Amino acid sequence: MFTGIIEEIGTVNTVSAERLAVRATLVLEGTKLGDSISVNGVCLTVTQIDAAGFSVGLMAETNRRSNLGELRPGDPLNLERALAFGGHLGGHLVQGHVDTTGRVAAVTPEGAATLLRIDAPAELMRYVAPKGFVSVDGISLTVVARDGSGFRVSIVGFTSEHTTLGTRRAGDSVNLEADIIAKYVAQLLGQGDAGGISREFLQNHGFLVE
Repeated sequence: MFTGIIEEIGTVNTVSAERLAVRATLVLEGTKLGDSISVNGVCLTVTQIDAAGFSVGLMAETNRRSNLGELRPGDPLNLERALAFGGHLGGHLVQGHVDTTGRVAAVTPEGAATLLRIDAPAELMRYVAPKGFVSVDGISLTVVARDGSGFRVSIVGFTSEHTTLGTRRAGDSVNLEADIIAKYVAQLLGQGDAGGISREFLQNHGFLVE
């Protein structure tokens, strides 16, 4: 489990369909073989560590669901170590289980911030709500506005400088993960893969407030 607060921008050293080697420093502190690290929002298991960085294995499902298959040596990566119980939760609960990829449609300056419009598939958009959470390339962001085909987020200067979002341009692919709480609520309401539960039950148990 992660928070969506990026700790470090790493760099792709080598990449293939089955292995990714990353140059990094900060996220190596306290990291052991078998630990999880979020790489552009994807939870991956560390298989090798050396003085220059770490390596992780890639599966076909990972490459299908994320933009990791598009990486090239030298590309920057958002990195975050797994959340330690008792630590600060500065963002939201991010699993590192990327749902799908979206595409940056527009990048618009707005004062000291930058607005990003991201087009996303309908199966993800049903979980996206204004002022709700979404993970973009592993970064916890608040949704400014949404419509049927995408959403907007506002990027402050600190986020632009300390993550890869500062270099994103229209047309770029990004990894998207919806808020896990939204997924469970949708499933309880019968909009997911399981049977529905009545609104009365949800209201009586504090899940819904009219």
